[in-house]
Amino acid sequence: MLQCPTVAGVAELADAQDSGSCGVKPVEVRFLSPALLAFAREDFDAEIKPLSISSRSRWRRPSAGFALIYLDNNATTQPAEEVVSAIDESLRENWGNPSSISAGGLRARQAVEQAREQVAQLIGCSPREIIFTSGGTESCNLALSGSLGGSLGTEAAGRKVIVTTRFEHSAVRECAQELANRLVNQEAEVLWLEGGSDGVIDPKRLEDLLQRRASEIAIVSVMWANNESGVLQPIAELGSICRQYGVRFHTDATQWVGRMPTDVSSMEVDLLTMSAHKFHGPKGVGALYCRRGTVLRSAIIGGPQERNRRGGTENVTGIIGMGVAAELSQSWLSLSPNPWTHFEALRNQFEELVCAGIPNAIVLASQNRRVWNTSNIAFTNLEAEAVLINLAKHDVAASAGAACSSGSLDPSPVLLAMGIAPEIAHGAVRFSISRNTTKSEIISAAKAVIESVELLLRSMPSV
Repeated sequence: MLQCPTVAGVAELADAQDSGSCGVKPVEVRFLSPALLAFAREDFDAEIKPLSISSRSRWRRPSAGFALIYLDNNATTQPAEEVVSAIDESLRENWGNPSSISAGGLRARQAVEQAREQVAQLIGCSPREIIFTSGGTESCNLALSGSLGGSLGTEAAGRKVIVTTRFEHSAVRECAQELANRLVNQEAEVLWLEGGSDGVIDPKRLEDLLQRRASEIAIVSVMWANNESGVLQPIAELGSICRQYGVRFHTDATQWVGRMPTDVSSMEVDLLTMSAHKFHGPKGVGALYCRRGTVLRSAIIGGPQERNRRGGTENVTGIIGMGVAAELSQSWLSLSPNPWTHFEALRNQFEELVCAGIPNAIVLASQNRRVWNTSNIAFTNLEAEAVLINLAKHDVAASAGAACSSGSLDPSPVLLAMGIAPEIAHGAVRFSISRNTTKSEIISAAKAVIESVELLLRSMPSV
C-alpha cells in the first residue's frame, strides 16, 4: 500500500491532471493517483494491479450480420475479447473525468496513463511521447497541420512545404493538398515524391529534393505499409535522410503498428501515426508518437490535455481499450518463432489458390516487400464491386481499395499512381487477414473467389 500524500502533494497532483503539462511526469501521476485515491477514500485499495494478459488473445466468432470469413482487416479488425471486457468495465466502473481531482477522476487518470505506457511499449518510446487522438486520420492531420506555421518557435518556423506521395491514405494525401490550398497566399505547397511502378519511393529521389529545398520543407510524410497494396516503404532510410538535412519526418504506420515489431527509438522518425482498431482495439481512438523536442501546433483548441497539443476531455474508455490491444499485440509479436511468418504463408497460399483457379487474376505488387496480411488481386475486365457482391453471398468480406473511399466507383488513385491500367484497377479487390485467420478460412475464401469470378465471367456478353 502507498502512503497517503500531504495536502501539498494533493495540490501538486491536482495541478498535473493534463498528463504532465504542468511539470509532473506521467509516471509520477501513475503512482500518486492511487495514493490520492486512498486520501479521498480511506477504504480504497491503492495497490496497483498489473493487467493480466495471455500471449494469445481470446476471440469470439462474428455475430449474425457479419461475414463468416472476414478478410477486410485493413478496414477494421475484430476487437479482442480482453478489449471488450476492459471497455465494458470502464463504462461501468471507470467513467470519471481524468482532469478532475475526485476519486473517480483520479482513477480515470491512472487508467489513461497506464494505457499510455502500454502503447509506448508497443512502439519502443517514452510514454511522454504518446499523444492520444480520435484515430489515424486525426493523427495524420495533427502531424501535418501542427508542423506548419511561423509560430512554432523552432528552426522549422516559416517552412511551408509538405513533401509526400500519391500512395498515401487520403488522411495525408488530401490533408496536405487542403493545407496548401488554405495557405496559398503564404506560398504553401505540396511536393509529390514520385515512386516507381512497384509503388516504392526511391530514397535517392528524396535526397535530391532535400539537397535543393530542405530549408523550405516543413515535413516529409511517407506511409510505412500501404493500406491497399501492402507495399512497404524504406522508412528507416527515408527517416535517416530527413534527419541528415534537418527536416521533420512523419510516417503513417496505421497498417504496420501492432502487426510487426516497431522500435522508434532506433529510427530517425519524428512523428508516427497509429490507430487502435487496426490491431484489435476499439474505433474512435488512436495516437501520434511525437519525438521528444518536436514542437507541434495544436489543432484542437480548448483545453490543456495531452500537454496542450490536443484539447478536449480524453476518451478514457477508448484509450483503455487501446492500451489493452497494444499489450495484446506486443505479447503476440514477442512469440517465438515469429508468428507473422505463418500468416504470411497463409496469405501466399490464398493468392496461389486464386491464381490457379482464375488464370488471368493479377496479384498486385507481388514482387514487392509487403506487410504479411495484405493481398490485392485484380480481375481484368470485371468491376470490383460486382466481385464483392458475389463474395458476400458466400459470406466472405473483402473490399475495393480503402474503406474510407469505398463509396466511389472510380479506380483507386493509389493503384493508378502505381501505373496500373484503369481496366485492371477497376477490378482490384483487397483481401486482408488478421492474426486470428485460419487455414480453413483461407481455403474456403479462395474457393468462393473462384466461383464468384467464374460466375461473373460467364455472365459477360461475348465480344
